[in-house]
Amino acid sequence: MLSTALSPNRRRMLMDGVMIGLAGADAVASILGDGRVTIGAVVLAAVAVAALTIRERAPYLALALTLPALVSSTVAIAALIALFTVAQRSQRTYLIVLSALAFFVCWTALWRQPYSGVDTVLNLVYATVFTAAPVWLGLLVKARSDLSEKLAEIERARRHEEELVIEKAVAAERSALAREMHDVVSHQVSLIAVQAGALQVTASDRASVEAARTIRTLSVRTLDELREMVDVLRPAAGHRVELAPQPSIEDLDALVATSQVPTTIEVVRAGDVDPPAAVQRAIYRAAQEGLTNIAKHAPGASARLVLRLDDRQASLTLTNTRPTRDPEGLPSAHHGLLGLEERAELLGGSLRAGPCGDGFELCMTLPIHGAPSK
Repeated sequence: MLSTALSPNRRRMLMDGVMIGLAGADAVASILGDGRVTIGAVVLAAVAVAALTIRERAPYLALALTLPALVSSTVAIAALIALFTVAQRSQRTYLIVLSALAFFVCWTALWRQPYSGVDTVLNLVYATVFTAAPVWLGLLVKARSDLSEKLAEIERARRHEEELVIEKAVAAERSALAREMHDVVSHQVSLIAVQAGALQVTASDRASVEAARTIRTLSVRTLDELREMVDVLRPAAGHRVELAPQPSIEDLDALVATSQVPTTIEVVRAGDVDPPAAVQRAIYRAAQEGLTNIAKHAPGASARLVLRLDDRQASLTLTNTRPTRDPEGLPSAHHGLLGLEERAELLGGSLRAGPCGDGFELCMTLPIHGAPSK
């Protein structure tokens, strides 16, 4: 609970307090247990305990200040903590080895009476264990800290990579937004301009003619501004924008009804086929772009829309006849066909558009399987 409730600084201060408390208790027990309380022993023990307060900043000095108390009064915990800190903090292996040897020598200096061979071996084993244990623990803590830093670095690199992926996705979304803006807004404004042009020609009173001319002029200006916006959106990255509810092939009848282009629709469906939403949306946009272009560039022409669906692919073919009057000369930068071609490529299909006899034909073919569902 403490590791999650306390900040790192307070947790470190708490651990330092616990270590100093243990070292102080060990110093008191060692001095009193020796049976001879001397001023020198008390001073050395106090210095050893106080040295732990600087162990983080000066680990070698702290170890040097704890060793005299280890030799004189067997105050061991302070020296063990200092050796642990050296192993944890030092970046030089030879300094860790020298510190461990110094501790080992001071530990063996505690032997104040001759021992048998077996006792000597046991004491050497004890000295080795008590020397190696803090060194091993310190190295383990340092390795864990280094590993945490490397994991943090890996996490930073992963986040940076995610940011790059997000930037790329945002750029793609920006391009998609440009296509949607052209397909939706340009379609409606073009129809307004076409209808205004027709009204301008057929209106009988002067007020209606002037109103139609104004509407057409504003529509043409809007198309120019829209084209500039699409040019800006395509190469640039920006914020993600939610698109309007997306149409499907079920909306083709309504699209034809509002296009003001005399169009016959034929749907050839092999079985119960339900193309993915992305395919349906692309088919709809192709029909929308084709009908808009017919209204803009082939006024008076009639069209035929054929939609073929089977379990492998969906295809749309839109053909129109020769126009019966001159086009209105509305601006066009061919962004619509470019957007349709991009849609087809993204979905693994193809787009073909070009003259066909006296008219024009647009054909989009998309695979059913493998296309994204959204």
